[in-house]
Amino acid sequence: MALLVVLAAASAMSLTLIPATLAVTSPYVRPPARPTLPLLQVHDDSDGQAPQQVHISMVGPDKMRVSWITDEDAPATVEYGTTSGQYPLSVTGSTTSYSYLLYRSGKIHDAVIGPLQPSTTYYYRCSSSPSREFSFRTPPATLPFKFVIVGDFGQTGWTETTLQHIAAVDHDMLLLPGDLSYADFIQSRWDSYGRLVDPLASSRPWMVTEGNHEIEKLPIVAPTPFVAYNARWHMPYDAGTTPSADNLYYSFDVAGGAVYVIMLGSYTDFAAGSPQHEWLRRDLAAVASRSTAAFVVALVHAPWYNTNKAHMGSGDAMQEAMEGVLYGARVDAVFAGHVHAYERFRRVYAGREDPCGPVHITIGDGGNREGLAKRYEEPQPAMSAFREASFGHGRLEVVNATHALWTWHRNDDDVAVVADQVWITSLRANPACNKNRSEAESA
Repeated sequence: MALLVVLAAASAMSLTLIPATLAVTSPYVRPPARPTLPLLQVHDDSDGQAPQQVHISMVGPDKMRVSWITDEDAPATVEYGTTSGQYPLSVTGSTTSYSYLLYRSGKIHDAVIGPLQPSTTYYYRCSSSPSREFSFRTPPATLPFKFVIVGDFGQTGWTETTLQHIAAVDHDMLLLPGDLSYADFIQSRWDSYGRLVDPLASSRPWMVTEGNHEIEKLPIVAPTPFVAYNARWHMPYDAGTTPSADNLYYSFDVAGGAVYVIMLGSYTDFAAGSPQHEWLRRDLAAVASRSTAAFVVALVHAPWYNTNKAHMGSGDAMQEAMEGVLYGARVDAVFAGHVHAYERFRRVYAGREDPCGPVHITIGDGGNREGLAKRYEEPQPAMSAFREASFGHGRLEVVNATHALWTWHRNDDDVAVVADQVWITSLRANPACNKNRSEAESA
């Protein structure tokens, strides 16, 4: 069996062993929503060259992109080293800005530093500013590897709670399947979001893909989509095993290639023959030829499997175009957002349970201002293993080349409570799923 152990919360106080064939809808009742955070968060604008909204992302196996914003012109320089207060190394990157309607962004700086040593703490400062020292720990070069995965963050009191829970747990990287700031055309909301996540996003790499709230396209006056997202969140699309031509989809590996992560774009062309589809086929073919990739996971925004009445069917077109490609490559898990609730499916493919299909998980529950999606399709299909309308976050620990532990933590008031947990075995370690792999890829 690919799913070895299933644990689910029958209440907020205890975990109950659930038979593998049982579908569970949690009876937990979510507390009332928390308000959107004020637009003007704490921000000292007396020093226009002080770095703010700092976040980092991996570039290849041993480099890190540092991104930050200043209100005024400042050098795009990152000084860094392994001792606090000492910065013997320095890299100068580039500076851009963007306009959106009447809004003009600050100076957006971007510099790639490295090569860096794995599992090492680096201290750094941006734009040579003495106002703040930052630090991050590089991910390990071997397993185990710990991800935090959460989507649809927004900027509410629940977002703050989720961020506090994430900060309290040791992890190597955060994966975000879209809907970051919920700026929704109000560009200053991108700034307040950047300041909100800065303490975490500056200390661990955040790897993100876009959601529908990043589109921000308006007829005639703002015809280009993803202007703010692409300007502020530069991902390594032009690096990796198979560089793509678009910041909206890319891939990378971690832990010396033991885990391969594919970030797909739900809101750019994904049809057969499109640049994204062709890139995905090339990328997965390259991964298939490597013996190091033990686990392969993918992130999308709109879920391909969903029993919640919110956004039902929103991922169907992408599923039709790409599910067979992922199935043929034996992708182990697909994580999605968009639906503001949590749901985990068993291994599925083509609308039914399949021991060689991915585990599909919806994790669009970071704390957004639109609230939770509480209405589910009834009766619950057997392939839906666990579902609950709560805010929270997930943790994926790839323990070794054959086993990964997935745990979902609900925000039970201000406490992170384990509500769902499952061991996932690598499909590459399953002889039955690899016997006819070439046939599946050509189907």
